[in-house]
Amino acid sequence: MRDMVEIGMGRTARRTYELDDIDIVPSRRTRSSKQVSLAWQLDAYRFEIPFLAHPTDALVSPKFAIELGKAGGLGVINGEGLWARHADVDAKVQQLTEVAEKEGTEAAVALLQELHAAPMKADLLAAAVAEVRAAGVTTAVRVSPQNARALTPSLVQAGIDLLVVHGTIISAEHVGDGEPLNLKTFIAELDVPVVAGGVSDHRTALHLMRTGAAGVIVGYGSMQGSTTTGEVLGIGVPMATAIADAAAARRDYLDETGGRYVHVIADGETLTSGHVAKAIACGADAVMLGVPLAIARETPGNGWYWPSAAAHPSVPRGAVLPYAVDEERVPLDQVLNGPSNDPFGSLNLVGGLRRSMAKTGYSDLKEFQKVGLNVRG
Repeated sequence: MRDMVEIGMGRTARRTYELDDIDIVPSRRTRSSKQVSLAWQLDAYRFEIPFLAHPTDALVSPKFAIELGKAGGLGVINGEGLWARHADVDAKVQQLTEVAEKEGTEAAVALLQELHAAPMKADLLAAAVAEVRAAGVTTAVRVSPQNARALTPSLVQAGIDLLVVHGTIISAEHVGDGEPLNLKTFIAELDVPVVAGGVSDHRTALHLMRTGAAGVIVGYGSMQGSTTTGEVLGIGVPMATAIADAAAARRDYLDETGGRYVHVIADGETLTSGHVAKAIACGADAVMLGVPLAIARETPGNGWYWPSAAAHPSVPRGAVLPYAVDEERVPLDQVLNGPSNDPFGSLNLVGGLRRSMAKTGYSDLKEFQKVGLNVRG
């Protein structure tokens, strides 16, 4: 195969590409950005912009989930995070960021682990879900494969609209200390749609689609500096290739089922509006944002960010890092819709994506997935 290279005698590896390795190719047509739609629909739920928030307590409080929902996106609450364990989350987050600032990220991760060692309380999480539901926006909660079976009944009873079964690496069947979690059986027994991930290859994405998942997350939230899965586990997800592989799995599954479409959600290395455009161009239907949202004033992290995997009790995979001090934080609406004074694309993410699609002549997300691509170098 042309994309295989020899890395040593008898050992080959596949050549893969990050989003920074590719560029979108202009077509023969341009159009007005006013003619571009960014809407997409996951099961029964329509969203006006293809943005989800990574399920970390640094970003998604009930308040933030409401604000992002009103803006047309989706905030995913971490169902195993601080909102499920503590009644005074704002104070706990302030304590965490103060420790990170004074003592460094290792001390902050140790405190994060301590905060996550507190028992989960169903009533606290139910209250968070109720707050989001009362605002009239789509309510989504993330659980890990290990705890999905135990936590989901209370979440369904609380009234969630979408369940996100999310881990660093996920498979169609999770084998743990107890009974394996068979996602196909698990999803079939639920009355709410399930989004599952992350995956990084065609085969695993196809297997997850066959479980009945409404969406598949590609990647594990990797962001420069904050996510350390590569350093800790040696596992890397080159996002351009991973998204394209999952999109190919989606086509295969569409043919296999005679028309069932499973959405692909990219989660990693989307730091700018250009990265977002490239992720959609590679085949994603939507993008899960982490660091780009950390500068929004509505986030509970006060300009600090850490991925959900940073709190793992024995193998933490993420740093607690500052991305904006008080005067640098801006309203969520400015992050999404501008105005922007940043020439590098960290603000007006919606406008950047819309303009990219308009400049290449595409009017909706599914059309834009067919745009031409170049590999740099």
